[in-house]
Amino acid sequence: MTIDHSSSFAIWITGLPASGKSTIVLALKPQLEGLGLTVEVLESDEVRWIITPIPTYSEAERDLFYRALVFTGQRLVAHGVTVVLDATASHRVYRDFARSAIPRFIEVAVECPLAICMERDKKGTYRKGQLGESLTVPGLQSPYEAPLNPDLRIDSVAISSGDAARRICDLVKAKFL
Repeated sequence: MTIDHSSSFAIWITGLPASGKSTIVLALKPQLEGLGLTVEVLESDEVRWIITPIPTYSEAERDLFYRALVFTGQRLVAHGVTVVLDATASHRVYRDFARSAIPRFIEVAVECPLAICMERDKKGTYRKGQLGESLTVPGLQSPYEAPLNPDLRIDSVAISSGDAARRICDLVKAKFL
């Protein structure tokens, strides 16, 4: 069997912490696989523990982490794997770097008000920020630079994760399949 490497691509799901990115990705992966794609999810927390086992979330560390994440995604795409990057990527430059490194690329902005993200926060990210245990929470102490021109905007308050995943799959079909 010959793999058509030109058919693989990357999707970056970005948004504030607890905006619904991972929930959407959980619904998206099986839908993409249902299209006959081989899919790998690069979830930022999982990858971070490998690259920076004791994360400080400093700017230099974030730059290293996102460069490594993009490199990994780029290599997987080059080998015929569709990649879903599930990562806040609070600075546009991280996502712009991915777009420049991976020609077949979709950026999805998951939009959700900060107050709702804080209510949804199961990991305690915002609580740590409010208590001063973390000083770099995107949207709280450090800026989150929302995409200016994403390929798709998802309002995670207005639509379900399944509907969001279907909208992403519709975009994938229109752009790449």
